[in-house]
Amino acid sequence: MAHLLGEFVCKIDAKGRFLLPSGLKKQLSADDQERFVVNRGLEQNLTLYPESEWQKISREVNALNLYNKKNREFVRYFFRGATEIRLDPAGRILLPKSLIEYGGIGKEVVLFAYGNRIELWAKESYENMIAKEPDDFSSLAEEVMGKINQPSGGDDVP
Repeated sequence: MAHLLGEFVCKIDAKGRFLLPSGLKKQLSADDQERFVVNRGLEQNLTLYPESEWQKISREVNALNLYNKKNREFVRYFFRGATEIRLDPAGRILLPKSLIEYGGIGKEVVLFAYGNRIELWAKESYENMIAKEPDDFSSLAEEVMGKINQPSGGDDVP
């Protein structure tokens, strides 16, 4: 599994291309540096997956019971707009126009890399999302992470 990390601001040219930052490319395995899949994110953003990670996620989604209506709806929404992408010889990614419009992406895009994915946000949308930090991040952290078991065999470390 990829362990991507970082925030990168990129310029988008008139054709919808941006240069994949070298700091991000270095985090990818050699096999994952050229081929990606981009689709609509869970918010009004895009999500870019290295091709190998997309295959893993696709297998999970495709394993859902499609006789269940909610599962079918999820699968349709999840795969909507999914597009295979290859870096061009200059190291750029060309985003489909329909996805650029969906994400409201203009002349700049923020690449927010974490785990196995890279979220692509219109710069203004990303700044607005980050500005909406919860009033009490400590409480949110406790709620989300508080039930994770501590490793055994050691003292509790705060």
